[in-house]
Amino acid sequence: MSRLAQVFSNLPQGQKAFIPFITAGDSGLENTYELMLTLVENGADVIELGVPFSDPMADGPMIAKSHERAVADGVSLKDVLALVEKFRAVNNTTAIVLMGYLNPIEVYGYQAFSRDAQASGVDGVLVVDMPPEEAHDLKQQLDSADIDFIFLVAPTTTDERIKFLATLASGFVYFVSLKGVTGAGYLDIDTVKHNLARIRQYVNLPVGVGFGIKDAATARAVSDNADAVIVGSSLVAFIERYAKDKDKMLTSVGNLAREISLAIK
Repeated sequence: MSRLAQVFSNLPQGQKAFIPFITAGDSGLENTYELMLTLVENGADVIELGVPFSDPMADGPMIAKSHERAVADGVSLKDVLALVEKFRAVNNTTAIVLMGYLNPIEVYGYQAFSRDAQASGVDGVLVVDMPPEEAHDLKQQLDSADIDFIFLVAPTTTDERIKFLATLASGFVYFVSLKGVTGAGYLDIDTVKHNLARIRQYVNLPVGVGFGIKDAATARAVSDNADAVIVGSSLVAFIERYAKDKDKMLTSVGNLAREISLAIK
């Protein structure tokens, strides 16, 4: 059983997984490491680490700027894998998912990336801009490394496409609750509920919901129907605001993480 599968199977009855997102290297790799520990201390079950990329087209302004800052500091995919390895030296239970774009993985090479990701302790990979129809080769390598391949489902995704994604996905499915980029728009809980029911007709994996979840109240409402709640922009905003004050950064991120975690557990 993968570490991601264990996370979901170990949740007490009625509790949902909390999956915070931060961009690796935003405010420095050492700060990211300490943020990861802080997130775990405050209820994170899975951590999504953004792999810095120069053109994060699926992300809204807040997360896009976090990519820009990390890229400007020279943070690479190898650095992200080294960060995960460092985290694994002190934590072997919290699942780690890398969320990013295809280009850095292509440059690295599918086989080498999958091998090194496995060695560092990565549990899942989500490639935002990879069409599932073109995912076979990467999936083959990730499967051989026992790394889950996570896919996005949007409100506009057709039933036929969800059926196809169900043949590829493992770990969990990430439902994008809003049309558009991260951090934008108003979240309609009834629409989320409808789409989760539709996804579950074809997908037997846990379904996490992200985009538009900004606080504990929204997280609680979403958790009534989701298996996991994913929060990114609100956390990244604190990292940007307190980039030069680590103590305030860790405290602010930790407080919000704890509020959200308690709301869904």
